[in-house]
Amino acid sequence: MTLLTTWPESGPETEVRRTADPVAIKEALAPIGVRYEQWPIREDVPADADSDTVFAAYGPEIAKLNAEEGFTTVDVLGLHPSDDPEFPVKAKAAREKFLQEHTHDDDDEVRFFVSGSGIFYLHVDGEVHAVLCEKGDLLGVPRGTTHWFDMGTRPSFTAIRFFHEEDGWIGNFTGDRIADRFPDFDTIAAGHLA
Repeated sequence: MTLLTTWPESGPETEVRRTADPVAIKEALAPIGVRYEQWPIREDVPADADSDTVFAAYGPEIAKLNAEEGFTTVDVLGLHPSDDPEFPVKAKAAREKFLQEHTHDDDDEVRFFVSGSGIFYLHVDGEVHAVLCEKGDLLGVPRGTTHWFDMGTRPSFTAIRFFHEEDGWIGNFTGDRIADRFPDFDTIAAGHLA
């Protein structure tokens, strides 16, 4: 189940908000320009589905969002535990790329979770909003919003990514180590998804 937790940027000692109610999450994120919605879940789509399967299953939703927002590039990104001896190295590298606070000058960061989960941390107006997204969740983070993403130490997700620019994901890192002060994916998920 999706979860929104908000703290002051000074640290996680005091929770300002904690809710798993989708309507409350949408209402809390709207004032900071973040789009949150839930799409129908396609139970027949395997967790590790390939791009063609995902595009076929979510074609109408993708077309509608592209028409509304003018996205020109859509792709599917997935990372799932495997027996590949290189998986731990690949997972660690992928996690570290997104785990530090950054912004995007030229594009929004819009993701739909086909399967699995991950947390977007939004650092806005003196607060940190941790949005634990799961299967069926769409989150749109506006360009210029300071944020980071944590997929956990053993990532397992498939997500549709939407871009206005063909060059895709370009992060401008702030150098602030704020992510180190807040509960990570594994901590939040252990308390919420268990």
